[in-house]
Amino acid sequence: MFGRVYVERPFAGLACAWQRTTAGHETGRVVPDGCTDVMWSTSGELFVAGPDTRAHLTTSSGPGTLFGVRFGPGTGPAVFGVPGHVLRDERVPLAELWGPTARLEDELGAADDPCAVLGAAALGRLRARPPDPVAAAIAAAVPTTGVAGLAADLGLSVRQLHRRSLAAFGYGPKVLHRVLRFHRAVGLARAGVPFAEVAHRTGYADQAHLSREVRDLAGVPLGQLIRP
Repeated sequence: MFGRVYVERPFAGLACAWQRTTAGHETGRVVPDGCTDVMWSTSGELFVAGPDTRAHLTTSSGPGTLFGVRFGPGTGPAVFGVPGHVLRDERVPLAELWGPTARLEDELGAADDPCAVLGAAALGRLRARPPDPVAAAIAAAVPTTGVAGLAADLGLSVRQLHRRSLAAFGYGPKVLHRVLRFHRAVGLARAGVPFAEVAHRTGYADQAHLSREVRDLAGVPLGQLIRP
């Protein structure tokens, strides 16, 4: 029997920890959320998923479990030591960013809770390389402020804002707010909020606007995307 089980749990200092178990050959769809993940699979792969601008299809060839920890928007690139745009839409072996990872891989293979091992390693890096202090303000800004207004509020030029946003998030501020709005909308839809209300609560012009954005960013209609 084939089946997929995905579970998230809180992890102090990070967005969450998660694991996904598959029982056979399956394809999944990962959609943009502004986040960055570091993952380890029971087949031995240890890699980073950068911030996405489009849906990323994943394929499992057989039974196995993928463990991951997720960094909120603007946090992950600091952990990996590269600007966010370098990781955008990429899946990169962790060793290319951190150097040799044999010891970490050994710890993961022996661990009862691989997510705890991943999280501890990530938090150690995060303490050594904290994220840009303006990242939280960029992410929290109201999109209607506009790029020029946001730059002025932060005491930056428009060019400086764009450069720091690319480094922290992998996106410029306009794309960042588009992705974050989409992510909020999908979360509300999955919670059972009617689509028209989702559009209103997340700032889309109407339900048709929401539908177009979901198709563009996820590659499928909203109803199909949230289907269990």
